[in-house]
Amino acid sequence: MKSNLKWRFWLIAIIILVSVIYVMPSLLGSKLPYWWKKPLPTDKVHLGLDLQGGMHLVLGVKLEKAIENTLETTVGALKDDIQKKGAVYDYIKRIDQRSIELNVVKADFVPKVQEILNDYFNFTITHPYQGSSTKFLLTFKEAEITRLRESTIDQAQKTITDRIDQFGVAEPMVAKQGEDRILVQLPGIKDTQRAIDLIGKTAQLEFKLVDEEHSIDKALQGQVPEGSEVLYERSRDKVTGQVVKKPYLLKSNALMTGNLLTDARIQPGEYGTPYVSMTFNKFGAMLFEQITGENVGKRLAIILDDNVYSAPVIREKIGGGRAQITGNFTDEEARDLAIVLRAGALPAPVEILEQRTVGPSLGQDSIHMGIISFIIGTALVILFTIMYYKLSGIVANIATFLNVLIVLAFMAAFKATLTLPGIAGIVLTVGMAMDNIVIIFERIREELDLGKTAGAAISAGYDKAFSAVWDSAMTNVIAAIILYIFGTGPVKGFAVTLSIGLISGVFTAVVLTHFIFDWFLLKGKITKLSI
Repeated sequence: MKSNLKWRFWLIAIIILVSVIYVMPSLLGSKLPYWWKKPLPTDKVHLGLDLQGGMHLVLGVKLEKAIENTLETTVGALKDDIQKKGAVYDYIKRIDQRSIELNVVKADFVPKVQEILNDYFNFTITHPYQGSSTKFLLTFKEAEITRLRESTIDQAQKTITDRIDQFGVAEPMVAKQGEDRILVQLPGIKDTQRAIDLIGKTAQLEFKLVDEEHSIDKALQGQVPEGSEVLYERSRDKVTGQVVKKPYLLKSNALMTGNLLTDARIQPGEYGTPYVSMTFNKFGAMLFEQITGENVGKRLAIILDDNVYSAPVIREKIGGGRAQITGNFTDEEARDLAIVLRAGALPAPVEILEQRTVGPSLGQDSIHMGIISFIIGTALVILFTIMYYKLSGIVANIATFLNVLIVLAFMAAFKATLTLPGIAGIVLTVGMAMDNIVIIFERIREELDLGKTAGAAISAGYDKAFSAVWDSAMTNVIAAIILYIFGTGPVKGFAVTLSIGLISGVFTAVVLTHFIFDWFLLKGKITKLSI
């Protein structure tokens, strides 16, 4: 037993030491000594939205808009393909949220068009259509609609996650909710409007030429030339605070979009006003050089979500794959703009369906009440176990304390988030760990009643109780795993805390308490057990 005792001692000592190292940052916070901060972990147990306050959002993703955008893109691609084949069409247009209508000028072009349409295998193609031999109807297949909806919600979740990560929020939660919703929880966030603006911006970046051949005044009166559109540059007057709108008449076709960007960064401007510097990928750099080279002397508008940010005159061909967005930015506005450009555009607009702000005072009250209930509950358990099991009750309390320590250390080490349900999970864990110890102690008592010695009773008690303790813990762990798989947010936090607590509860009840009894038997020469 002596050698067995030695490895159990070192196992327990290492687990306790590692647990203390991971829990200390949460206990001491900024009071950690300087020498600790380099070699040892400094991450605290992260508090959830319900404990430290923050923002809760449910966003609805407009999936139908993504399907419409895909149809519009397909219309553009069809036009290019038909022109390259030398065929002539009358019109190609989206006629609803599922279909495109294509009208070919002459029946002679129909074979060429049919050959092109063979590549559009995501559509069901009908021809002739409505009795005319020159019309085609392309309708999205249901499988393609389903794929588009799934990929759009996945892409929207990833884009929002990237933006929040770059925004610098610790322990955010971004999760799909149903088929078309995204749940966002931002613990500790204070500037809620800024966060909403950052998350909700579609960030569709486009470069369009200014239409200087037609009159902007006539366009504002409703006479917008075909192939052009009116967009506005919006800026806030620093003195009056009013939003000033400056109209631009622009060519409708975008020469370039933001999907060719590789980086966007805030840079200090000449007069202290920041601007955003953008870098394109290799293809984007070539395209930008070609666009600027072919349009020297013209104005190129930089547009984000239909808002014109600037429309500078192209003085010369611009190589190197870089461009700038200038404007009357504050540092925060320029930084947020760089974030959304780096994270990419949302595949579809989002709308806020539910918004709740949890105040930090409510979180502090929750923590305060949780600590009070934990202290009262723990004190009662300590008192009861000592009264009922005498000196063995102290062993039980040591095991329970270490159980909580291990749970908190695990949460700090793996950056898990402690929520109010998580605190409930810890309290429940304390009760279940004590229940394991009670089962063991009662078996030991039964063995002592049979007249066995202290050593024999302890050995037999642990042997007989182990299966009950193990089976109980594993069935609860399975239930917690199911909760984690099908639950969301706080329910998952509860499941994680409970699972860790159950496993560490088995360790402290079976290994730790057994070690303490064996150590006293070996070192203390105990002949009578106080239990």
